[in-house]
Amino acid sequence: MRRMLRGGTLAAALFGASLATLLGGCSTQTADTGSLAQGVVWQVDEDHIDPHGDWDKLGVRDLLVQWTAVDDTAFLPGAGLPTAARLPDWTRIADEPWARNVIVGMAGRFDETSARANVAQLVEQSRKLAAVRPPVHVDGWYFPVEVDPTWKDAAALKPLLDSLPRPLWISVYDNSNIGGAALAAWLDSWLPHDVGVFLQDGCGVYARGPEAARGYADALVARLGKDRVRIIAEAFRPAQGGGFRAASAAELLPQLQAYRGYRVYLFDGPHYVSPPLVQALLNAQQTGK
Repeated sequence: MRRMLRGGTLAAALFGASLATLLGGCSTQTADTGSLAQGVVWQVDEDHIDPHGDWDKLGVRDLLVQWTAVDDTAFLPGAGLPTAARLPDWTRIADEPWARNVIVGMAGRFDETSARANVAQLVEQSRKLAAVRPPVHVDGWYFPVEVDPTWKDAAALKPLLDSLPRPLWISVYDNSNIGGAALAAWLDSWLPHDVGVFLQDGCGVYARGPEAARGYADALVARLGKDRVRIIAEAFRPAQGGGFRAASAAELLPQLQAYRGYRVYLFDGPHYVSPPLVQALLNAQQTGK
């Protein structure tokens, strides 16, 4: 969800029996092969404080909240941080059919370089946010400082991640195209073995196509295990003239079809996956086009 950290676009996104316990009850569910997606991501910002959608029509039951504080401003009261002028209606969100299980993002920054430089501070803020937790069915926690193989000091995250609550997830991307096996080996060399991974598929910036992204996910599963891997399907594309636009149904459907069997999360719902796009996806699925 790297574009999440760049100013409002994706911004500018456990071993054996103990693994299921650490990653939470929902983690080991097999993705419903009749559903196009199982989760939706919500990047909270001042313009998207009150998310509404019909993502449940696609099969979505899980919500991944990108963060509950960004750039030192919290969308939850009581965490010892300045709070946003408007706060989400967490009680209403908890009742939405697409938010039956919520993975709660903690503290992040819009700028990736700043986030990585201040990771210890973000971990401390995240601990405070987790202590006040929103009134939703918390299925896990997400630390929104995203990793990729160009981050030479990523291994320093390990002891910091050890201090955060479980079940815990991070996200990873690979715009260097080192390949799924190399990415998996790199993660396995430092990532705590009870932390799950959201793989950003790279389709939103044409880093790779759906089949190649599926290959990445399969390589991660081979190294990390199936319960630790989920896929972020990027539901946007570069816009003419700069920025990003919503993907069309013809662009997005091949991603969702390629990832059958995985738990797939749409990035992101409020920005890019509108009711007309949901209906277009359903129509395209039905007609096979």
